[in-house]
Amino acid sequence: MMDLRRLALVVVTVALTVVGEFGRCSFGNVVTFDVKHKFAGKGKNLSALKAHDIRRRGRLLSTVDVDLPLGGNGHPSETGLYFAKIGLGNPSKDYYVQVDTGSDILWVNCGGCDKCPTKSDLGIQLTLYDPKSSSTSSLVYCDQDFCTSTYDGPLPGCKPDLQCQYNVVYGDGSSTAGYFVKDTIHLQQVTGNLQTASTNGTVIFGCGAKQSGELGSSSEALDGILGFGQANSSMISQLAAAGKVKSMFAHCLDNIDGGGIFAIGEVVSPKVNTTPMVPNQAHYNVVMKGVEVGDALLELPSDIFDSGDRKGTIVDSGTTLAYLPSAIYEPLMNKIFSQQPTLKLHTVEDQFTCFTFAENVDDAFPVVKFHFEDSLVLTVYPHEYLFQIRVSMTYFFEFIS
Repeated sequence: MMDLRRLALVVVTVALTVVGEFGRCSFGNVVTFDVKHKFAGKGKNLSALKAHDIRRRGRLLSTVDVDLPLGGNGHPSETGLYFAKIGLGNPSKDYYVQVDTGSDILWVNCGGCDKCPTKSDLGIQLTLYDPKSSSTSSLVYCDQDFCTSTYDGPLPGCKPDLQCQYNVVYGDGSSTAGYFVKDTIHLQQVTGNLQTASTNGTVIFGCGAKQSGELGSSSEALDGILGFGQANSSMISQLAAAGKVKSMFAHCLDNIDGGGIFAIGEVVSPKVNTTPMVPNQAHYNVVMKGVEVGDALLELPSDIFDSGDRKGTIVDSGTTLAYLPSAIYEPLMNKIFSQQPTLKLHTVEDQFTCFTFAENVDDAFPVVKFHFEDSLVLTVYPHEYLFQIRVSMTYFFEFIS
């Protein structure tokens, strides 16, 4: 898996789009979300970042336009997931949810929840959703179309009065479970000249009744997860099916100061280069064609980018580090460090390769370029794939095997 969050803009529709700077992004008739980095300024250690990514990779569940402004610290040792504030119910209440392109449902913690978090160290106020307090809420039952399509057919033992349940299990054993409800979601529509106005739609989402593991912890707690996956159960799929939004979205990220915007809608400016999405995949995948270090292409196996039915490279807003298969990672590391043969590498936290370096890394290490289909090139500079983890100028290599 490769983490493309350092791109200034990623547009997901039938193509992946890349541009240079956050300040130049312009959207046509869109709806916005304020989004921040989950771990911004929290100094997450390397083990925590990798453990988080392992959990993400183990997850089982998979014409008004909308924008979401982003915020946070862009430094890789301090960032984690992006989260946004959305409004749910009538009267509307605010909820802080992870923006996750790797999962397919929106869910929030609900009143009466067993072991749901009650506080967060992220500087936000947690709120429990209560269907009974919203005049526009309704329950979703197991015989309704949403439930049968989500589970690819009728549920065994389903009766008309039984609620449609959901359950998401993570690689570390943590989980969320509950039932589906239908209610109003409140969003901010861009009306022009950087102005916004409230708009709304109706979506079906999970009402979290029981959480386990880190989903219930105070240090990283949020109100839930906003899945932007391709399944019909995702928020964007539901709103698009209802004609409320276009079925496309974009990350416009500031990778210098942190922050940016998450938008549902069309990119108007600037003109961007694109690479197509791989069809018929569970996630948003793009085709990587090669890796260049300095001025030399790595000699890689011809089939390394195509592994049977799982084709391409996953673009996932919920993953912190960049993950490469060993067949790419090892020659990439060797080529990079061949320019500094006297470096003394050592291991930190029993798993991370680090070194001490007092010079400018951009002058001492090569630029890495990832080549994608249709001649799209992602350029990654040394200060972007190496980051300092201690004041003693110890650097950590951001690509992980």
